[in-house]
Amino acid sequence: MLDPSLLNADIAWWIVAWLLMISGLLGTLLPFLPSTPFIFGGMLLAAYLDHFARVGYGWLTVLGLLLLLSMVLDYIAGALGAKKVGASPQAIWGALIGGILGIFAGIPGLILGPLIGAAVGEFWAKQDVLQAGKVGIATFIGMLVGAIAKIAIGLAMFAVFAFAWWV
Repeated sequence: MLDPSLLNADIAWWIVAWLLMISGLLGTLLPFLPSTPFIFGGMLLAAYLDHFARVGYGWLTVLGLLLLLSMVLDYIAGALGAKKVGASPQAIWGALIGGILGIFAGIPGLILGPLIGAAVGEFWAKQDVLQAGKVGIATFIGMLVGAIAKIAIGLAMFAVFAFAWWV
């Protein structure tokens, strides 16, 4: 006879796994939620709950590599955009510092922090308002491209997980 408390615990853990995956997918659209780390955590928990019968270590490695790719893109997307227009090292540092400080200002800070930081850093380095504006906008475009890539990676993680689960 099954112990009902064990059954309830299993259901609770499955709910946690799915909540992690769904909130992670939402996090690819909303910058205040962790995205691919939550997706991966939910998938790892689901695989564990299934005793790795459907999603084994090989598939988890693929999912982990996608997670790492998304995290790397998060950190370098804005900097790559700034580099495209010849940003100075001070602009790159400004984008990084602006991104970190922007965390404390909520969604507007997350969006505008790197842009403003890059523009301020570029202005500090070259004293050219036009170039500083170009660098700020290029940083924003780089972040936008990175966000789109993160959404695509999150969806790819779901596709890999679904493929592994049902094939």
